[in-house]
Amino acid sequence: MSINNLSRTAGGSQSRLMTVGELSRRTGVPIKNLREYTDTGLIYTVGRSRSNYRLYDADALWCVRWIGKLRSLGLTVAEIRDLTDPGQADWRWSFGSRLAERLRVSRRRLQARIAQLEETLQRVDAFESAYRAELAREGNTCWANDPRCPADREQSVNPPRSA
Repeated sequence: MSINNLSRTAGGSQSRLMTVGELSRRTGVPIKNLREYTDTGLIYTVGRSRSNYRLYDADALWCVRWIGKLRSLGLTVAEIRDLTDPGQADWRWSFGSRLAERLRVSRRRLQARIAQLEETLQRVDAFESAYRAELAREGNTCWANDPRCPADREQSVNPPRSA
């Protein structure tokens, strides 16, 4: 089953069908991703054209946009697939609480990533501070005891040696 089940109405959708290319153009999602979503059951085709193209209806358009919204909140495709798995007991009724839990997991993952990026920024700041003069200098500069540089090079950027 798929996320499509969240969008079904009693009478079903009666709309113009789209190829995967048109669905891609309308959503901005690459064809490769749409094929993955179809192959893993996140969206359904309504069949194939005479030319054997996959055909999608408005439900698929809604689903792809919803997947994009969840992805923009930091959820992985696997997490979205798990959320929409109808094999879980009462999956429709527990969707909100399961989504809330996935969002908490996403928040923790994002906070950890932000902490890693802040550490990287601190290393960049420390490097720029330590090598401010060398970073401003033009020309052929050797860095941190580069073995490819001649030992007597004047412009060498090496830490001072103790005598």
